[in-house]
Amino acid sequence: MKTVFEDLQPTSHEYIKTHEQFKNTFGGTNIISFMIVAKEGDIFNMNVLEKVQGITQGLLKIDAINEFQIYSIAGKKLKEVKASTEGIESKPYMWPNLPKNEQEIDDLKNAILKNPLVYGPYVSKDLKATLITVDFFDDLLNYNLAYDQAYELAKKYEDGSVEISVVGNPILYGWVNHYLPETMNLVLMGLAIFLVLLFVINRTWRGTLLPLISGAVSAIWALGVSDLLGIHFDPLVVVIAMLITARAVSHSVQMVTRFHEEIDALGDNVCSRRAACVTLRDLLRPGLLGIATDAGCVAVVAISPIPLLQKLVVLAVVWVSTVAVSSVILTPVLLSWVKKPNAYAHGLNLDLALIRPFLNLCVRVVETRARYAVLGIATVLFVVCGYYSLGLKVGDANPGSPILWPDSEYNVDSARINEKFPGADRMFVVVGGDRQNQAKEVEVLDTMLRFQAYMEAQHEIGGTLSIADILPEVNKTLREGNTRYQELGSNSLVNGELMYMFENAAEPGDLDRFVDTNRENASITLFFTDRKGETIQTAIARINQFIAENPIVQQAKIHLAGGVIGVIAAVNEVILSGQIQSIALALFILVIMCIVVYRSSIAGMFFMVPVILSNLVTFAFMSWQGIGMNINTVPVAALGIGLGVDYALYICDRIKSEYEKGNSYLDAISVSLHCAGRGVLVTALVLIASVCVWFYSSLRFQAEMGLLIGIWLSVSALSALFLMPSLAYIFKPKFIFSERN
Repeated sequence: MKTVFEDLQPTSHEYIKTHEQFKNTFGGTNIISFMIVAKEGDIFNMNVLEKVQGITQGLLKIDAINEFQIYSIAGKKLKEVKASTEGIESKPYMWPNLPKNEQEIDDLKNAILKNPLVYGPYVSKDLKATLITVDFFDDLLNYNLAYDQAYELAKKYEDGSVEISVVGNPILYGWVNHYLPETMNLVLMGLAIFLVLLFVINRTWRGTLLPLISGAVSAIWALGVSDLLGIHFDPLVVVIAMLITARAVSHSVQMVTRFHEEIDALGDNVCSRRAACVTLRDLLRPGLLGIATDAGCVAVVAISPIPLLQKLVVLAVVWVSTVAVSSVILTPVLLSWVKKPNAYAHGLNLDLALIRPFLNLCVRVVETRARYAVLGIATVLFVVCGYYSLGLKVGDANPGSPILWPDSEYNVDSARINEKFPGADRMFVVVGGDRQNQAKEVEVLDTMLRFQAYMEAQHEIGGTLSIADILPEVNKTLREGNTRYQELGSNSLVNGELMYMFENAAEPGDLDRFVDTNRENASITLFFTDRKGETIQTAIARINQFIAENPIVQQAKIHLAGGVIGVIAAVNEVILSGQIQSIALALFILVIMCIVVYRSSIAGMFFMVPVILSNLVTFAFMSWQGIGMNINTVPVAALGIGLGVDYALYICDRIKSEYEKGNSYLDAISVSLHCAGRGVLVTALVLIASVCVWFYSSLRFQAEMGLLIGIWLSVSALSALFLMPSLAYIFKPKFIFSERN
């Protein structure tokens, strides 16, 4: 059970190719930022500076750390550079020793204030905070270990004088693993609620334990196959596991309900085996069709180039497919061995008090003109929810991480850093091509400066940084700080000399984060204050607009985009381009399967109704609540298509079966609602109550997905119990009410 960030990256996307090519020099996705804030005064006092030094040195003890990518005023990378007629002097601000007295502290403060590459990016404008950033070697990184060690280091130096905030992808996914025990407790609580409600409603141990057994068998098989295939289980997909297990439980409950009905019908000639055979015979078609549509609808997610979704599809398809044995076949086999099928475990009969009155209401709605009201309500929901679902955003819809709640420690720390500094999250673009030394050309460097100014006009981009910012500072330093010379060199030769001077005054590799060794490619780093999909889409659109309006860019092309924001941008674009395609393909699979099974083109269109309705209602709710369509919600949406049709299949197939026996239209519908409808109602009530526990999760994503699953279950059940019988009675489709021959 682990999170692998590389699995979130659509490997074929051009942004990811750029990111993978340059991440080791221009910055990866696993940067951790520490912000130290002085609670009183500024950071320029011995107490705070000692803590900055302690954290900087403590980073060297964290596993998988890239010691050449530590940036801090107490490290070796950030330096004060002076030039005079005697030569160039370069020295770190606070390495290896701290200032010894107040005078040296004042000198340190003045030196930082004169350096715009430090004052702003690493020391806040109000001088109350400083930032320390560090990158990791991706192939060695363990999120849990990095999370533990980073917070242990922060807690060691945090006291009444300073406040320390920590953010970054390793921290974010460390929080997900931190809440894993709570997640498992919620799973157990949901299971307990599920068992209690099934026992109370079904009144038998077989009605309680057999659905549990079917869910457990399918889970064991699926997780075992995943382990054999080397597929890891991401903690964030626990909701998917719960959703698939819900399908197993639903089919098993239908089997148990039908078995009890057959036992009652046999009267004195009670035979468990005969009742189980009839149950399997009559429910085999809707059961297998429901499972096939579930598997087919989730399989379309595999067209995405995102490895996590592809692996999840394998897991989900195997898991759903095992339900065909664990629920549809195993449950009737176990029921055939029941020795006292008429016995009940307790005397409380909710069928009389709750279940049957509700099902009687469903029948009355179909019998009366209220069926037209149901059709009208459904039409209004189609129109209204369809309109609001157009506002569904791709990507994160709110500032901070959507995985955690806004008041979580991580999101609060992220907001604090964004308030003090240009931005906690980064994107880099690469300017260049395959011409050596083109990063020295005046036109290229000037274009980079204009690009930076253009992008900084976007409010959510707090700042930018590139080699074009460095060279004017070097030029000024070489002229003993004369601001008249704070400009780029007049030609490539001068700019090359300025780069050479910077390297001489720095440590090996310090220039690599701005330009490669052949001076072919230069990076521009953009600092973002949030990860909202709208923010990233706007930034990408503005970059493309700048490229279109500046022909000079064609000589030194701007390549999009690396860093954590670049990766998120790639994922959002894949989801945006593939979401409609995936939904359309899933609906197509549903239609084809229904046409094949029922040998009617009308059947395919008929069963699309509850699917589209449940999805539109859910998407409208997501749009209303600001829940974005991201990599975590896409599989839930795909499974929701299969989820929306299962209940309707059982109801309509039973109507067809009863009509073929000689019952009238209304009698067939009534029997179906009181029998198959009971299984639908019981399953929906039990599962909705079980998912309610997710509302209390510390992971916002899990709470929201639990809510969405609850909405899907509710709309699907109500559609199956009210809308589908009404449509069947009003239009009388021939695949349900076929000729009796």
